[in-house]
Formats: sequence, structure tokens, C-alpha cells
Amino acid sequence: MKFSAASTISLAAALGTTLVLRPRAEDDLRGEVAVVTGASRGLGLLLATELAGRGCRLLICARDEAELDEAAARLRATGAEVATVTCDLTGAGAAERLVEAARERYGRLDIVVANAGIIRVGPVESTTPADYETAVALMALAPVRLALAALPVMQAQGHGRIVTITSIGGKLSVPHLLPYSTAKFAAVGFSEGLRAELGRRPVTVTTVVPGLMRTGSHLNAEFAGRQDEEFTWFGLGASLPVISMDAERAARQIVAGVAQRRPEVLLTPAGQVVSRLAAVSPGLTATVLHAVQNLALPAPDADGQAEPGRQLRPSLPEPVYGALTTLGRAAAQRFNQLGRPAGRAQKPEEQAQV
Repeated sequence: MKFSAASTISLAAALGTTLVLRPRAEDDLRGEVAVVTGASRGLGLLLATELAGRGCRLLICARDEAELDEAAARLRATGAEVATVTCDLTGAGAAERLVEAARERYGRLDIVVANAGIIRVGPVESTTPADYETAVALMALAPVRLALAALPVMQAQGHGRIVTITSIGGKLSVPHLLPYSTAKFAAVGFSEGLRAELGRRPVTVTTVVPGLMRTGSHLNAEFAGRQDEEFTWFGLGASLPVISMDAERAARQIVAGVAQRRPEVLLTPAGQVVSRLAAVSPGLTATVLHAVQNLALPAPDADGQAEPGRQLRPSLPEPVYGALTTLGRAAAQRFNQLGRPAGRAQKPEEQAQV
């Protein structure tokens, strides 16, 4: 497939800009009040930890009170000032309650980080409209509601930062992750459009675009279709060092981008190249992804029953799979992914981002 001259120039310019832009100066975040959703485990917990390390006062939320209390205890042990709100972000009025809780506790609101997410892995044949509705409600509409609730408060203060954790899956839709990618594309669109409308100051918007990170998310993601095989490929991708990124490093880069008021944080050079290539040549990208699916992903299966990864067995021999996923299992232990007894269903905001 040939690139047009204009496409080639656009891609080169985008990559060149990415490589040569100097880092912006970072603001001092000490004393700022940050709301972080989905903060009981995984990336949300790490973002809260990093913000606290920069002197932010925190309000964290998730659905499960016990998990949230455990996360808050971990944060307080580091000296962080933390308040908690147990809530369902897809419920009516949840965003407004979070914003009001921050104002009541701290008197202001400076940063909102929409991070809560769910991961469902499986072929399109195993999905139903309800799977897409669930994903969109939590990962697209909930960030919209939070931003709209926070914006008037921040505008009245003359200061604020709205941060949406999206995914490379919101720039490049990957086979066997369609509900997730559908929601993340919507989240990217809202975040980028809000940034364009608000401009650079006083309230700024940052779109965060991670790839796979080692958060232990493969244990709490849900798998449909050929469940064991789907769990195997996803677990490998979320554990192997070349494919996945160290989650603590990712959290540091994200918070640095927020402090710099950057419009977008693309966490890896590979992610930058892939997202630009997908925008310039969607046909080629789709062809490559289809080939990868045929070569590496499980065959289509219409079984829509989904189970969390912790309840599944890998399709590879256990010693081999265990050795290859050592880093992922270590991340799960460190980032509060193992606190729930096996067999108890996960709630959406307790699951980690891809």
C-alpha cells in the first residue's frame, strides 16, 4: 500500500514534532486538591500515590468500600492527606457529589483524573450491545459528567486541570477489545474537543494515552469466547517487558504531563508512532491488525459468558506461562490487585486500565 506525498509529509512532521519538542516547565502541585477515580488499585492507585508525592491533597473513589479503605491506608502510610468517597460513577449525581465532597473537605478543587475503567477481552462474536453500553457508561460518559461538574468550580477559581485517562485503544481499535476501544475513542474525542474549546488557560485539559502497562490488570479483566486462550494472550501482553510498560514509570510520566499542562501524554515512542500511523493510513493499519489477529489471537467463538482472569487457567503450560508473566503477577501484588477473594465478582471501577 502506497502513502500519498501529503500523508508522508504529515506523518514525518508529526513524528518530528514529537521528537524535538522540549519539555514544558512543570508547575508546583503542592497544596492542589486532586480527585482520582478508580483509585482503589492499579493505575488509579499509582496516580494517587504520585500526586500525593508531589504534595497534592487527595479525594479518591471506587465502588468497593473495603478496597478503597485499603488503598487509602496505603496512601496515608506514605504521609498523604486522603479522603474517600464510595460511589458508582455511572449513577445519576455521582460526579456532582464527588466535586462537592472535595470542596467540603478541602475548600477547592484543582485536578480531576478520570481513570476508572473495565476491560472485557473476546471476539466480536462474543459481545452484545449491553457490553458496549456498560463500557461507554463508565469510560466515556462518566468522564464527561465529571468534567462538566468540575468545570464551573475550576473556572470560578481561575485554575484547574481536567485529566482523562484514555488508551492507545482510543487511537487504534484493537481486535478482541471492541467494547473497550469504543468507549476509549469516545473519551479521546471529548477530551480533545474540550481542550480545543477551553484553550491553554486557566482550565487546561490533558488526554492521557497509555498502552499496555504492568498493573496486574489481566487478573481482574473479564474474558469471553475461548476464555483460557484469551486470558493467555492478554496476560502475556500485560506482563512482558518489551510489550508492556512499568506502571510506576507510567504514573510518573502522566503526572509530569499534568504538571506541564500538556495537551496529550502518549507514554511510549511505539505508541506515538502507531497512533500517528493509524491516523495517516487506517487501511494499512486495519490490514496489519487483521493479520495479527489471524496469526496470534484465538479463533472466533460466540460464547458471551465472561469470567475474570483470576478464575481461568492459561492455555500454555503453567511453568512456561508463570515464568513469562512474572512481572505481571508481581505488579498485581504491589498494586492492590489481589485483595479480593477468588470467585467474588469484580465491580467496574475496581478493574485496572489497559
